[in-house]
Amino acid sequence: MRQVKLYDTTLRDGAQMEGISFSVEDKIRIAQRLDEFGVDYIEGGWPGSNPKDVEFFEYARSLKLHNAVISAFCSTRRAGVAAEDDANLAAVLKSGVRAAAVFGKSWDFHVTHALGTTLDENLRMIEDSVRLLKRNGLEVIYDAEHFFDGYKADRDYAMKTIGAAYEAGADVIVLCDTNGGTLPMEIDEIIRDVLNNLSGPVGIHAHNDSGVAVANTLIAVGLGVNHVQGTINGYGERCGNADLCSVIPSLKLKMGIECVTDEQLAGLTGLSRFIDEVANMRPNTQRPYVGRSVFTHKGGIHVSALMKHPETYEHIEPGLVGNRRRVVVSELAGASNIAYKAQEYSIPLERKSTGTKAVINAVKELEHQGYQFEGAEASFELLLKKTFGMHRSLFELEGFRLIVEKREANGEPVAEASIKLRVGDRLLHTVAEGNGPVNALDGALRKALEDVYPELKNIKLTDYKVRVIDEASGTSAKVRVLIESTNDRRTWGTVGVSTNIIEASWRALVDSIEYGLLYATGPAETEVEIEPVPGSMK
Repeated sequence: MRQVKLYDTTLRDGAQMEGISFSVEDKIRIAQRLDEFGVDYIEGGWPGSNPKDVEFFEYARSLKLHNAVISAFCSTRRAGVAAEDDANLAAVLKSGVRAAAVFGKSWDFHVTHALGTTLDENLRMIEDSVRLLKRNGLEVIYDAEHFFDGYKADRDYAMKTIGAAYEAGADVIVLCDTNGGTLPMEIDEIIRDVLNNLSGPVGIHAHNDSGVAVANTLIAVGLGVNHVQGTINGYGERCGNADLCSVIPSLKLKMGIECVTDEQLAGLTGLSRFIDEVANMRPNTQRPYVGRSVFTHKGGIHVSALMKHPETYEHIEPGLVGNRRRVVVSELAGASNIAYKAQEYSIPLERKSTGTKAVINAVKELEHQGYQFEGAEASFELLLKKTFGMHRSLFELEGFRLIVEKREANGEPVAEASIKLRVGDRLLHTVAEGNGPVNALDGALRKALEDVYPELKNIKLTDYKVRVIDEASGTSAKVRVLIESTNDRRTWGTVGVSTNIIEASWRALVDSIEYGLLYATGPAETEVEIEPVPGSMK
């Protein structure tokens, strides 16, 4: 069976993405998770380039990895300097790694204008660097930087550069589309030429500046390339690198290449979200294969067909990559959407029943008023259960009062909320302050209920959004409030709409608390475990 090696460069190339800065602890956690997932190589960084990477490689010596090899990254020796005397190469040897990716120039323009040396000296730089690393027992991955641009500018010289690396003993020659400007039809033609003239293993490293990094990678593998470089979630400088979260399932499920096991592939969505979490990046909900929205269905016709045969609107079974199917409800919903959601919530509801039609009409009317249930599925579940008499209210509001007071000219206003609630035969009356009226109201509500429902302490509000629905009405406009909450196992969204922002917030807040107390049970939807790194690090 054909093998393709997976070379992950999230910790080096991915870390060059704007807004990302991994700590040493972050890099260790990510390396452990990548190894568990099943990649073959983990590029840890550039030894000697900064204290963080030096510390990572020191710690990596003691890592017990089961699948992956830690690889270092470096450039060829400097012009006019012997390889044995080059500081970058010496740092790689000192790092203790078993593999190294060394990059050299393939583009004559870069040799003369960036390096400021001769074409012949560049060839010697490549040869000397590869030979030194091989002589010291390392597996050498030669990254032919700017290869495709170099090939288009001077095909013969570009081919000489990779030939020099191969003759010096490189274990694989990786063709890099460093500027990301090469299109699939060009990739096809150039790689065919390389494979016809180079007898050793060839790899691909594609950047996404033209939006085709994944396509170029898959084309390269289809032609015979057997080493793939990329990053999780497509992280990388400028527009990013080839996204391994798209490449890996395409290789395995579409091209029949067993690059990871079935069990490992089922961890792909969890891996994607774990990396986002560690990087403090908001997940792209439409990221192919692993995004939250990519197996989400909204149109009624789609859902109707989906309930008969999922493959009508899904190119793979979501569970193969650890994702899940979702059906959302909106004004575009049909009876199939409602029936699907009812089945999901264990509500006995027939597709053609009068109850289904009533719910459809209610949803359309509420969305006409400004409600939106796509991001507030908890509110929709409550609506369904209330409609069919399956919901019990945990408390009744007797009334609340809000006071906003500015006590000093330069000070921030202080909000105070008092609330009266009835829980069974008990009348609860509490007061709380907050840094705004909604915060004060939330505090008073929790203060009143936590003695009765102590599990409320585990429910946290994680996001609060206000959207003006009819801007033309000015300060009297209707607003939509969306609240996201979590109990550390599950996350849910609720919605409230009113011309009064406090009332809209109250409706979303009540839904959030009632849903969390009654229905947000069971296992986590997506497990994002961030284990502490053992041992002491600076």
